[in-house]
Amino acid sequence: MTAPVPLILASGSAIRAQLLARAGLSFSILRPDVDEAELKSRFGQSSPAGLAATLAEAKASAVSRTHPDALVIGADQVLNFAGQPHDKPSSIAEARAQLIRFRGKTHALETAVCCCRSGRPVWSHAMHADLTMREFTDAFLDSYLESLGEDVLTSVGGYKLEERGIQLFSGIEGDYFGILGLPLLPLLAFLRNEGLIAP
Repeated sequence: MTAPVPLILASGSAIRAQLLARAGLSFSILRPDVDEAELKSRFGQSSPAGLAATLAEAKASAVSRTHPDALVIGADQVLNFAGQPHDKPSSIAEARAQLIRFRGKTHALETAVCCCRSGRPVWSHAMHADLTMREFTDAFLDSYLESLGEDVLTSVGGYKLEERGIQLFSGIEGDYFGILGLPLLPLLAFLRNEGLIAP
């Protein structure tokens, strides 16, 4: 009997690891050695969706080159506001300014996932979601930022939809798992097709 192909998540994201674990998958986690800032600088501002796909592939291929017998999953997400990509806030003050900028408006999340073997992509998927923030009060924003503290810096946009961040929104159109950072249903379908999980 052939040994199962090891599965590796090339990510330091706690929520991506939780999504895979809760779906019943066995996998290892390795943080990819990828200079995201350099890639973002080289890619430019032209396509947030293209940037997400580029980052996802770079992460998966970086780990895959050193673990050629594994199937490596890489994923990334870029917030697209008025056609411009946005990074995670670097401070609570920046998170506040960002959330005020988004208040009452719609922005998009571009999420991509890529699977690699032997350093080369074998499958990828991208998704788009539109999120509309409500006209929340300054008092709510103060309370929200105080309750999250430094945790607000761990997610693009300064919110976690699976937690209190859902209260920032009046409307959401898109796949829930993709919004959290991993298009889980298409990924599971690919893994079934590959014989890595039960059909």
